[in-house]
Amino acid sequence: MTVSPLVWGVTIVVILALLAFDYFFHIRKAHIPTLKEAAIWSSIYVGLALVFGGVVWVLGGTQMGTEYFAGYITEKALSVDNLFVFLIIMASFRVPREDQQKVLLFGIVFSLIARTAFILLGAALINSFSWVFYIFGLILLITAGNLLKPESTEGDDEANNFIIRLARKIFHTSESYDGDKLFTMENGKRVLTPMLLVMVAIGGTDILFALDSIPAIFGLTQNVFIVFTATAFSLMGLRQLYFLIDGLLDRLIYLSYGLATILAFIGVKLVLHALHENTLPFINDGEHVSVVEITTGLSLSVIVGVLLVTVVASLVSPAGKAMTAVNNARRHADSYLDLSYTADPAERERVYKALCDEEQDILKMDIKYRDKVKDIAEIRETVARAHSEHERYLSH
Repeated sequence: MTVSPLVWGVTIVVILALLAFDYFFHIRKAHIPTLKEAAIWSSIYVGLALVFGGVVWVLGGTQMGTEYFAGYITEKALSVDNLFVFLIIMASFRVPREDQQKVLLFGIVFSLIARTAFILLGAALINSFSWVFYIFGLILLITAGNLLKPESTEGDDEANNFIIRLARKIFHTSESYDGDKLFTMENGKRVLTPMLLVMVAIGGTDILFALDSIPAIFGLTQNVFIVFTATAFSLMGLRQLYFLIDGLLDRLIYLSYGLATILAFIGVKLVLHALHENTLPFINDGEHVSVVEITTGLSLSVIVGVLLVTVVASLVSPAGKAMTAVNNARRHADSYLDLSYTADPAERERVYKALCDEEQDILKMDIKYRDKVKDIAEIRETVARAHSEHERYLSH
């Protein structure tokens, strides 16, 4: 189905209006979103994406509607995985809790711009060279393999520290934040704040994410309108989702396996499609290869099925529960000890109460699961320091 310029124009205006609304009504004034606020607005954005998909299904037909939902669910799952990296980056840069929303919105806008550029480039390549499906398929298969490797956050921290050191050598950079300002005055000179540095780090990772996500959705549909809208709506509400599932991200211990399965599946689908459309002279003398092609309906079923199994397995796993509780305790202890985390006394009290609640949950767990958590001895030491700091606070 050909999408008219009018429909394209209206769609882009709606997406830009949603981003503007998000900024002026939620982010312009720095604050820490409540769980209720995050839940309501996450539901609204998911609801808008589903309504839009329903309109596509009715007006564009079953094939177009199925492609949209398959693309949206895949991109949403990849976006949730991206939140892990955002969490690491903001922890590394010690972004104050009140200002994290602005960083996230910047990440979403930059991601949308980067992915739109890759979408246009990918569409041009596909229209000109059918063999590009081989490349896309190979990218996804390699990405799936990388997701199965043991995770290491040390490399991310080293990369971020390198960015900080390099930026401070080249530019005048302040040591501390000045609210959510990108520049501030220090000793009579205009200098960069860490807020600008963290946005650069987020933007850089967004480009890397686009290299994975765009081939994935092109493996499900070559309709540029569907690719763009599914990608855009998957990013809408990501900021609210961050605060809603912040603390549960560690719980999804099998998410990387689920995403690896989905990307490998789509990679195989792309390679099969490339063989079916083959024009390369060294494969079957440049003739099309008769292979089974995977339908969009089957793709949607596999994607939903794999994600359901992955999430349920993660939530019911004793190891996942232990990892969540221990890592949350570490995060809350670090936040309590970090005076730059927030200036809000009520927020600090909330963090300490959460830490105490998590400790009680940890004590009820089987010791064989909680002792397997990485850096458990260091985490215990950090939690102990948080308790000592709280006792000193109460004594004054």
